[in-house]
Amino acid sequence: MEHRANPGEMAGRVPPPLRGLERDDRTLGARQLAAMLPDPAAARPAYRHLARAVGALVLDGRIALHMRLPAERELAAALGISRATVTAVYDLLREEGFARSRQGSGTWTQLPEGRGTKSVTRLLPHEDTAIDLARAAPGLDREVLAGALAEVAPLVAEHAPTPGYHPYGLPELRAAVAERFTRRGLATVPEQVLVTAGAQHALSLVLGLLCRQGDRVAVENPSYPNALDAMRRAGLRMVPIPVTDAGWDTAIAESTLRQAVPRLAYLIPDFQNPTGHLMPPADRLRLLRAARRAGTWLVVDETMAELALDTAPAPPMASLAPPGGAAQVITIGSMSKTHWAGLRIGWLRAPARLVTELAGQRVATDMGGSVLDQLLALSLLTRGDSLLGQRLDRLRAQRAALSSALAEHFPQWTWRQPAGGLSLWVDLGEPVSSALAERALAFGVRIEGGGYFATEPGLFEQRLRIPYSAPSPALQEAARRLASALPATPTTPPTPRPHWVA
Repeated sequence: MEHRANPGEMAGRVPPPLRGLERDDRTLGARQLAAMLPDPAAARPAYRHLARAVGALVLDGRIALHMRLPAERELAAALGISRATVTAVYDLLREEGFARSRQGSGTWTQLPEGRGTKSVTRLLPHEDTAIDLARAAPGLDREVLAGALAEVAPLVAEHAPTPGYHPYGLPELRAAVAERFTRRGLATVPEQVLVTAGAQHALSLVLGLLCRQGDRVAVENPSYPNALDAMRRAGLRMVPIPVTDAGWDTAIAESTLRQAVPRLAYLIPDFQNPTGHLMPPADRLRLLRAARRAGTWLVVDETMAELALDTAPAPPMASLAPPGGAAQVITIGSMSKTHWAGLRIGWLRAPARLVTELAGQRVATDMGGSVLDQLLALSLLTRGDSLLGQRLDRLRAQRAALSSALAEHFPQWTWRQPAGGLSLWVDLGEPVSSALAERALAFGVRIEGGGYFATEPGLFEQRLRIPYSAPSPALQEAARRLASALPATPTTPPTPRPHWVA
C-alpha cells in the first residue's frame, strides 16, 4: 500500500481540505494587473500601448500562462479608462495570440502560435571544445583535490572491511551536515539528514514520495531547468510564481498557494537560479505562513546559499518558520556549486520520520552513495571557511570580468548585479536569446536562451543566463565570440535544439 507523508501529521494537526485541485482557473485581480501596466495616457492609441505591455508581461513570465484576466469593467475602473478601451485591449491581445476567450468563462492568457520551443535533455559530446556557459558549475583546484585524496586514503582503508552500504549516508557526513545547519541557525540532528547524490537526486526522491501524477506543484518562473524537467517527467502540473527584476511577487505567490493548494512548492530563495535574487526575510516568512495555511510542503533549494559575494549568507529559511511550521519544510543542498559537481554529493534536511521513508525509497534505486566520495566531501566540508573564501574571491573577480566584457561588447544589454550566486540574468532588449544561442555554437560558445528556464516554452526569449563560473580569460573570450555571433541573429525563434544546463 502506498504511503504519502502528510504535512498536517508532521505538524500535529489536520491539514485543510485540498480545495481547488479540480480547477485550473486562476484569476489575476484588476488592481494587480493595473499596478503592472504603464500609464494609459503615456502613448497613443492607449489600447495598443496597453496590449503591448500585457504581451510583454506574459513573455517575461510576470503574468502566467492560462491565467484569467480581470473582467473588462473591473480593469477599466482600476485603470481609470473607458470599458471600450479595455475591450479594444483584449481584442488586440486575442488577435496577436496572447489571449483567448470562451463565452461565459472570461479571457485567458496564452502564447501566440510558433512562440513555444521544446527542450530535449542530452549529454555533451566528449569532443566538445566550445567555451561552456550552459552550466554554472565551477571546477575544483587540483591541489585541493589531491590533498583531500591523500587525507582520506587511510579512512577508506578503515571502511574496506565493512559492506559499505549506507542508505542514509555516511554517519560522519550526516553529523557534519547537521552541525552545518545548526551553526547557521537551524538546530538539526543527524537523524534529520539524508545524504544524496546531489540536490537533484534529493528533489527526485521527494517528488517520488510526496507527489502523484497530476498533482500540482508551485514553482518559481523562471527556475532551475533540471528541477522543472524532473517535475514534468513525474507528470506534475506546475503552477508558476513570477520572479521579476524586483524579485518574488509575494502577493501572487500567496494567492497561488491559496487558490491552487499545490502538493508542494519548490523555491530557490538564496541567489535564485537564474535571476540571482536573494529573498528578503519578510517574504520568506510570508511564504512559510502561506504554505502552512495551504498544507503545502515547502522544498527549499539551498544549493547557492553559501555563495554570498556582497552580503552575509541568510539563515536557513526553515529557521524562520512559525512554531511547528518547520515540519512542512524540506531543505536540500549540494556541494556542486560551492566545491565540485564531480563529487555528486548533496543532502536534504527534513523531519526524521520523512528521512526514514525517503531512505527506504532510495534503496530501490542505488542502495546508498559511494563511501569514497562521501569521505572526500567530509574532508572538504571540514576545511570550511578557507576553501569557501578562496572560491568567493575568485567568483567576485570573474563576475567583474564578465560584467566589464559585456559592457564593452553589448552596451545595449542590461542586467542587475546579483549579490551572490553564479550568473547574470541579462535582458537583451529583444526576443532573440534562442537564436543567439543557436548561432553561438558556430562561434565556439555553448549557452542557453532564457526560455529554457521557463515553466512553459516560449517565455523569457529576451533573457540570457550568463554564468561567471569560468576563469576570467574564458569569460572575456566568450563575450567577444558572442558579439561576433550577434549581428546576424534572426528575430524569429529557431528550430528547437537539445540542451543540458546545470
